[in-house]
Amino acid sequence: MSFFADTMAHGTLLGVAIAGALSLPLWLGVAGTAVLLVGVLWALHDNRLPNDALLALCSATLLCSGLLFIQHVPSLRPELLSYLFGDLLSIDWPDLPVFTLIIAISLAILYRFWQPQIQFAIDPDIAISEGVNANWQRLIFMLLLALFTVLALRAVGSLLMGALLVIPALSARLLANSPKQMVIWAFVLAQLGVSVGLWSSAALNISTGLSIVLCMALSFAVIFITQKLKNQTQAS
Repeated sequence: MSFFADTMAHGTLLGVAIAGALSLPLWLGVAGTAVLLVGVLWALHDNRLPNDALLALCSATLLCSGLLFIQHVPSLRPELLSYLFGDLLSIDWPDLPVFTLIIAISLAILYRFWQPQIQFAIDPDIAISEGVNANWQRLIFMLLLALFTVLALRAVGSLLMGALLVIPALSARLLANSPKQMVIWAFVLAQLGVSVGLWSSAALNISTGLSIVLCMALSFAVIFITQKLKNQTQAS
């Protein structure tokens, strides 16, 4: 998941450049590029090639292509750092209906395909033997991450987007006893990280994206150490 998240994140830079060059809304360029990237990754899927290697190839190519295009779009150069590291405070009121719609669509898809997605995530082979369509579930998962990238670009930027996706999930895995609990914990920890990160950003005058990710990383460290000490105490 982390490799795929980084690939999608780096692809957003190309979407930003295309939107700037064609004078399109930022979210439209990012969403279009994300969906196109899902199609490309789907077409490149080959059992003879390691998925991680393909994702690394696409990730590096997209990052370089995005930066190259942005350098040739003068209107985007002053905001390059915000695209790389995020600026949640730059979100305007016209963006909110679009973000609300994306969240609603994502939740509806997740609600509809929750059970097969969980089965496929736990053990694809067993899921397939129970009648789950692996290719369909993989496509749904990629589309959900594509929708996520549209939202996360403004929050933490292209370079830190993978951290926003992975860190709350890692922390939740240490606390949860079931997939449902893991989703709840990940949501709570992500909200906490964003809230504390925004406050820290304002108090310390640092980038919101950097602040949010560092707060999430700190929460993971605290949870990890606490769980380690708890397990050692129980073992003794």
